[in-house]
Amino acid sequence: MADRRKTWNGIVKGMTMFLKLLPMLMLMLALVSIVLFLIPNETLVNYMGKGSGVKGWFTAAALGSIALIPGFIAYPLCGILIKSGVAYSIIVVFITTLMMTGFLTLPVEAKFFGWKVSLIRNLISLAAALFIGFIMGFFL
Repeated sequence: MADRRKTWNGIVKGMTMFLKLLPMLMLMLALVSIVLFLIPNETLVNYMGKGSGVKGWFTAAALGSIALIPGFIAYPLCGILIKSGVAYSIIVVFITTLMMTGFLTLPVEAKFFGWKVSLIRNLISLAAALFIGFIMGFFL
């Protein structure tokens, strides 16, 4: 059933891809660490803490919509933000917009789907992220 050569080729290809991504991963982690070191916790809590309300949601939505951060970096980053006092509902808005919206990549998306579809999709995704954050804030 299994072909040892194909399996080995898959392992080699996967390791090659990982090693190509590793420098970018290390750079992103270093940059995120530096930024989090430079921004005082009070500032994070002020803009995105539990008492920040709608301001925190829109800050998280804006950051998530313009950031180009892969999930494997975003999730540990969000863990750090939670420990710094950022509300869960705001983390949910950030992660959801990060994965579902992309205003920096909008021109590329528009080349494939057209501007109308791309804008509508991004706006619906943004509204959905805010709604999901509201629901999560209600339960958490």
